[in-house]
Amino acid sequence: MNSTFDAFPQFPESYWLNASPLQEFPKLQENIQADVVIVGAGITGITTAYLLANRGVKVALIEAGRILHGTTGHTTAKITAQHDLIYDEYISHFGQEKSKLYYEANNEALQWIEGIVREHQIDCQFQVEDAYVYTEQDSYLKKIEKEFKAYELLGIPRRYEQQTPLPFETKAAVVMEKQAQFDPVPFLTHLVQHIQRLGGQIYENTTVTDVDKGPQPSVHTKDGFTVKCGHTVVASHFPFNDMNGFYFAKLHAERSYILAVKTAKPYPGGMYISAETPKRTLRSVQIHGESAVIIGGEGHKTGEGICTFQYYEALEKFSRDTFGVHEIPYRWSAQDLYSLDKMPYIGRMLDGHPNILVATGYKKWGMTTSVVSALLNTKLIMGEETPYEELFTPKRFHADPDIKTFVTEAVSVAGHLVAGKLEITHKDPEELKPDEGSVVRIRGRRAGAYRDAQGALHLVDTTCTHMGCEVGWNEAERSWDCPCHGSRYTYDGEVIEGPAMKALGKVEL
Repeated sequence: MNSTFDAFPQFPESYWLNASPLQEFPKLQENIQADVVIVGAGITGITTAYLLANRGVKVALIEAGRILHGTTGHTTAKITAQHDLIYDEYISHFGQEKSKLYYEANNEALQWIEGIVREHQIDCQFQVEDAYVYTEQDSYLKKIEKEFKAYELLGIPRRYEQQTPLPFETKAAVVMEKQAQFDPVPFLTHLVQHIQRLGGQIYENTTVTDVDKGPQPSVHTKDGFTVKCGHTVVASHFPFNDMNGFYFAKLHAERSYILAVKTAKPYPGGMYISAETPKRTLRSVQIHGESAVIIGGEGHKTGEGICTFQYYEALEKFSRDTFGVHEIPYRWSAQDLYSLDKMPYIGRMLDGHPNILVATGYKKWGMTTSVVSALLNTKLIMGEETPYEELFTPKRFHADPDIKTFVTEAVSVAGHLVAGKLEITHKDPEELKPDEGSVVRIRGRRAGAYRDAQGALHLVDTTCTHMGCEVGWNEAERSWDCPCHGSRYTYDGEVIEGPAMKALGKVEL
């Protein structure tokens, strides 16, 4: 382990999940019925269940692990329609009308969250802030100017600034006014309690493996139980019921890293993200009543980070150089999916099967996009009109930029599939020190090994159980990550994130 990392928490932990105790829910252990089954209990699933339950719909919310312990519990929790530099790009690909619809959908989501917070007086650190995309480089000035002109064209409340309130020199920034930030866990905990009061059923540690197509689909669990329903909403990040690899070819997973920092210098207010890479994203937060700053970035495709400690260390250096550091009490990482054209897939999943819906591909902007998904899918289930159906339909395919991205992703997956099989390692399991993991060779066969702090050795088959790619060791998170479709496993092989549903095989020494 790198010495500069020694002052950090030994294990990654999200402040949001640490600060708010969560209620536990039972595992599904019988056959049941519901009007709508929602698979995945992050912000998308919980918000969808809340909206439907308020409409008198009997809902069942099913989560493979613990509620909120996926991407939702590991977000930066910015509630904004400013999703990096996207509007100029969207106008060029989709046109002005659809780009304006995208903004309006996400702005409506922001207003919905604020309305719920105000109405129910939820104590969740909700705070209105301006959102900045800034650059420190002359080469990005043109992009910032084009984005500002796109804001003008779409009627987005905006400002153009050269120097931001941040304590270092910037060349330019485009500002989207009156956005917001919050702590998602107490907000969603309130929604969960409301779902329960309205008779909604919530199950944890229940993996859904399949859904029957038809007028009344049946959802099947790994343990052999069935939920009969009228509609199914797949809000499980990667769709568990992908048909013929359709979504696996249209989505790729990326990770990013976050530090919660108690700083020496005061934070100037506002929410920020850099236009250039490696990304830097910043916002304020209260940690147990004390002011702190959330600093994130350093994104990369899942399974492709060679040394994942380096990303935390880069963020730590940026924090020290920018604000000074008193303490770094929390560190965590997150994962999200990107679609071919950078527009989320929301709506009816399959032709001819209008009662199976999906929500995925949020490209790390899930706080508003998840609410967009919940509002849209609720209207589709209730048979109501919505102006956003065509924009987000999962069945779309645009020649530009989809084809180029599709080919690039297909080549990437094929490359990882072949390279993993051909990789040669001569490392022996006995060489591993406590709290060290690596790909090793056992009797000429590739395997994954991790020696825990007590010296016990954990050996797994490194072939991903999803589609056969070879996983790699993520040292900062102590996990096995697949570079093909983003599946992740614990050091002893249990599934952390899909699309894989089955644990890695065990290897005997």
